[in-house]
Amino acid sequence: MQNVFRSLKQEPHKLMPLMPLVAFIVPMVLLYVLNPMEPPSGIAPSVFDARDSFESMWKGRTFQLFFVWLISLELILGWESFKENKLSKLFSARTVLVAIMMVLPTLYVLASYYFGLNDAIINLSASQSIKWASSMPLSIEYLVFAALFCALAFLLFGKKGLFAFSIPAVFMVLVGALYAIDNVYPYGQFTPFQLLVPTTAFLAAQIFNLMGYTTVLGNEQDLTFGTMPTLAVDGPAGYTKFAIAWPCAGIESLLIFTVVILLFLKRMPISWKAKIGYFAVGAVVTYFINVLRIVTIFMIGMQYGQTSIEVQDFHFYYGPLYSITWIIAYPLLIFAIQSMWHRFRNRKPPNSIKTDANPNLPIK
Repeated sequence: MQNVFRSLKQEPHKLMPLMPLVAFIVPMVLLYVLNPMEPPSGIAPSVFDARDSFESMWKGRTFQLFFVWLISLELILGWESFKENKLSKLFSARTVLVAIMMVLPTLYVLASYYFGLNDAIINLSASQSIKWASSMPLSIEYLVFAALFCALAFLLFGKKGLFAFSIPAVFMVLVGALYAIDNVYPYGQFTPFQLLVPTTAFLAAQIFNLMGYTTVLGNEQDLTFGTMPTLAVDGPAGYTKFAIAWPCAGIESLLIFTVVILLFLKRMPISWKAKIGYFAVGAVVTYFINVLRIVTIFMIGMQYGQTSIEVQDFHFYYGPLYSITWIIAYPLLIFAIQSMWHRFRNRKPPNSIKTDANPNLPIK
């Protein structure tokens, strides 16, 4: 980190790698000030009025903060590789395009909230009978930010830039796509993502059984909501029952983990066996974090009530934060493990004795 600051002080033009970061910090600050967002799907406007869009992970903008964090992490870890960029001339077509790309994210935000772009997206979505039409602008916002980020990285660093920033870019694309899928196929309608939910509900029930609670697993079928497993829990803390859809079960975190970690491991100079091991361990931990997420929301429901603000807070923020915190921390944990392993392999034996004597000479 000291080398980075020393390099910037000596050669200010090396600030170029920070341009993708600056390009998205500005519109996010503007969004934070404007705070213009419809309530996430499934939450009443009266509850959402006091909430900030950056305080909601599911159908909110907290993931955009993680996006900025991922860009920063890529810059810190690979600063040396960003020394060379494509802006060799001050006045060139590429320089003009980079300048345009730098302001496009901010212009998109202004167009969305001052020139009716979000209203147009909502009206178009409603005309297509999309259930959560009011949430579509946020999904599009994630996808547009991802596209503009990729374009800026390519203009600045070429194909190397796309590869270097692949994790934050794919992260944004995946979040936007998941939001869009839930808008079009809400609750349990998107059956591919519902496949793991019954197993998640079953494991959550087993945890409650070990805790001494009585559980009843069921199945709910509805033309509007699709097919969802239900879990009823009764015990010392009270009674609660929820139908479980894939966003509630954290399937989106498992998908985000898969893409982010595969991209990360692809760049790691380790054996394929180690990569498989790291991926398997991380996937198992991510899945069981989702099980604990279900257990926690039921405990909160029993204590405060199924429709309480505490349940809403956990559903839209703290629940997703469980998994995303792990997903963000896991690559750092892999780095630490690899560093410790290299130190262990390269350490010198403590009892080794240096000698210049020739072992072939006879002892007198």
